[in-house]
Amino acid sequence: MQNPRQIAFLALREVHRRGAFADAALDRAFSNSQLNDLDRRLVTELVYGSVRRMRSIDFIIDKLATKKSSQQPPELRTILHLGLYQLEYLNQIPPSAAVNTTVQLAKENGFSGLSSFVNGLLRQYIRLTDNDLNPLTVTNYKSTVERLGILHSFPEWLVKLWIEQIGETETEQLCEWFNQSPTIDLRINPLKSSIAQIEAAFKSHNISTSRIPNLPQALRLNGSIGAIQNLPGYSEGWWTIQDSSAQLVTHLLGPQPGETIIDACAAPGGKTTHSAELMQDEGTIYACDKTASRLKKLKENADRLQMKSIKIHTGDSRHFPEFVNLADRVLLDAPCSGLGTLHRRADARWRHTPENIQQQSQLQSELLANAATFVKPGGVLVYATCTIHPLENETVIRSFLDSNPHWQIEPPTIDLPVQPSPEGWVKVWPHRNQMDGFFMVRLKQLKKE
Repeated sequence: MQNPRQIAFLALREVHRRGAFADAALDRAFSNSQLNDLDRRLVTELVYGSVRRMRSIDFIIDKLATKKSSQQPPELRTILHLGLYQLEYLNQIPPSAAVNTTVQLAKENGFSGLSSFVNGLLRQYIRLTDNDLNPLTVTNYKSTVERLGILHSFPEWLVKLWIEQIGETETEQLCEWFNQSPTIDLRINPLKSSIAQIEAAFKSHNISTSRIPNLPQALRLNGSIGAIQNLPGYSEGWWTIQDSSAQLVTHLLGPQPGETIIDACAAPGGKTTHSAELMQDEGTIYACDKTASRLKKLKENADRLQMKSIKIHTGDSRHFPEFVNLADRVLLDAPCSGLGTLHRRADARWRHTPENIQQQSQLQSELLANAATFVKPGGVLVYATCTIHPLENETVIRSFLDSNPHWQIEPPTIDLPVQPSPEGWVKVWPHRNQMDGFFMVRLKQLKKE
């Protein structure tokens, strides 16, 4: 199959009908097709974009159609999403092409009798926007929360949470940031290469890069790059993909050559391999995870980067009594909602609820209490998440410190691109720092008298 819009429709149908993750549905759709790079990029944009902007597009349908979006036949709704997404968000596609291809999609997927409805709705939308009457911008919303939620396509509980933390203006900036396509950052492997060598290699392939202040191993790729595994230095283990925020975590941990490190929730291994690089691959890192398939990915990464210090440990880190008092440093990169990486996970904004965040917080507290037992007296533990929800971050740390008076926060002593809070933890807000949302804090166990 070669029609990119039909492939996007099939992937979206799987998301809407079966609740599939957008990235998994996209992978399956690509495996059954043979598309060139340009068409693959279009399909990716259509699928991720339509999922991200679902609330906004449903709102437009509700305003223009006699039947609400939720009352439309599910597959017709998906087809309308594809057409309206192109018209509202993809300026490079001529409106006539967006309309004609969407009408054709309707005809080819069992909606020939409704193709005139599809054509009429899309053309009505074009007329309105041509006259500055876009329903998204001319509607009188009941509240700021509703306006931001519909305009930027987020659930209202999330918008409300962000407004409480950073105010209306910054919340809108954050929403806009999360609706952008994500950047790709590399982490240079200094045991195999140098940042200057990799910059030169990428330049010779006409790929633009930029450095990131206070992150000596970070290199951001600019523009379109094609398949990752075809980039210079990939197979040689010169670098790995890792967002700048995630690189910050391991610098905060500060592993040293010869130490024993436990990475309690390690897969897929970005921070594990970073620890090995900072230790010059000298010492022992126990990489733990309960999911064998994710640990396989970790091993592949470690092998490509040619790491020898990593020992893989399969299982739930809450049940490893052999690790008690073993480690100089422990990293708990806790499983979380991922609410700091919503630009990378198109459907995550729709999958979470306040209730499952509460459940995550309880798990994180259990993992932290247990990981703390792995640390030698006087040792260090870093707690980190890729979420910006206080319940998964500040609340977990305050509760832990209240219950463990022999632990305290150790504020960062290294230069970071993000200013630590007065309490000593580091919270990365994406729109402020131009990197994934993250939380990290370094905890020190006091030596008992």
